[in-house]
This record gives sequence, structure tokens and C-alpha cells, in this order.
Amino acid sequence: MKDFMMEAFVVFAREETTDPDELTTYAAVVDPSFDGHDVTFLAAYGAMEHLEGLPFEGAVILRFPTMQAAHEWYHSPAYQAVAAHRFAGSRYRAFIVEGRQ
Repeated sequence: MKDFMMEAFVVFAREETTDPDELTTYAAVVDPSFDGHDVTFLAAYGAMEHLEGLPFEGAVILRFPTMQAAHEWYHSPAYQAVAAHRFAGSRYRAFIVEGRQ
């Protein structure tokens, strides 16, 4: 039986901006955290239509080849150092979800 590795998606939903300057700093320094990681941006703060639940300000969806790859990026020292600005400037919901085979 062939072992299939499923893609994984990191989803960020920004609920509230609390410090725009911190988010500006985050946006200015986050790109290098992706260096060496196989990631594809599928959506990043584009037009949205809220269908259910409480509305939020914007969303980002990232695709990684596996759950492990998504974890490695999110928990990397490079991203966690940058994420401190996101944590200081906003409230987000974030999760990793495995794709379908």
C-alpha cells in the first residue's frame, strides 16, 4: 500500500486589531520566516463574504506539503520571533487543518 502524505493548511483569522503599529511591523518582517519552507499563499486579506459566526477583519490561508511542514514553520524560532508583533497588535484565531486525499 502506498503511503500518501496529505497537504496541510494554516489558517489565520484576524478578529481584532489592537495596535496597528505592531501589525505594520509584523507585515514588514514576516516574509523571511518562510525562507526554506515549502509554502504557498492561497489567500491573504482578499475580499470576503461572512457566511456564519462572528465577523472578523481578514484571513490568510497557507498551504504546506504536510502537517509536519506546517508545524515546522509555525513553531520555528524565525516565525515565533516575528509572531510576537502579531500577538502584540491583534487577536487572531489560527489553526492547521489537514487536507483531503
